[in-house]
Amino acid sequence: MTDINTPRVRSRPWADCPVDERAGVTGVFTDIDDTLTREGAIEPAALQALHDLHAAGVPVVAITGRPMGWSEPFARDWPVAAIVAENGAVALRGTPDGLRIDYVQDEQTRQRHARRLREVAARVQRDVPGTRLAQDSAGRVTDIAIDHSEFARLDEAHIAQVVALMRAEGMNATVSSIHINGWFGSHTKWSGAEWAVQLLWQRALLPEIGRWLYVGDSTNDQLMFERVPLSVGVANLRDFADRLQVWPAYITEGVRGRGFAEIARALLQARARR
Repeated sequence: MTDINTPRVRSRPWADCPVDERAGVTGVFTDIDDTLTREGAIEPAALQALHDLHAAGVPVVAITGRPMGWSEPFARDWPVAAIVAENGAVALRGTPDGLRIDYVQDEQTRQRHARRLREVAARVQRDVPGTRLAQDSAGRVTDIAIDHSEFARLDEAHIAQVVALMRAEGMNATVSSIHINGWFGSHTKWSGAEWAVQLLWQRALLPEIGRWLYVGDSTNDQLMFERVPLSVGVANLRDFADRLQVWPAYITEGVRGRGFAEIARALLQARARR
């Protein structure tokens, strides 16, 4: 099984991944923004790759910091088993009766946190110059997101200030390629992956983690890079080289959706050789 790389041993080229290791993959977890998408829209190569994996019987679970409302149409239209949104808080999946939405936290907890989320959002915008809520904020139910690279620009010092403020308020805080996300609760992308496998297939993820692959592009994917032995970064992950503590096992040649398509193509080629 592949060892996790440290910052001193950078990721190996995805092309170097042994065929047997690729052939053993039975499911894929993936980030969305700047992993499948470019400027908010899924790249054609990535969408085709999702269709190809689906046709081959390889389920894909997307795990994102994007909100529930933003994720709804994609959970309906993309050939994915589920989308886990808001960093592990909400799961959206298609059923014979339509789209089903599940929450990690009960309604009472969500309502209690909602007031605190509004208070922290107001404090961030008051205390950190140039901050503003992400444009997708209306669709969020369990977290807040500050835009740093989608429609607004924050430098590294202000991003760090926002993260510190959120954590001082008792929140979890992560930085994606576009947003700073903050939330109350213990859920993460990793717990969201475990939850999704239990919801979809009534199985525990950990005993079969060696048969899953994770694809990501940013610092908020590091927990998944650490927990999923066969992890792959699309090439634009290198934009965050100076901020990464945990690297994925492999990295693609292609960026964003083309990198994801590169991964899918190699997986399917390996399966065909079995």
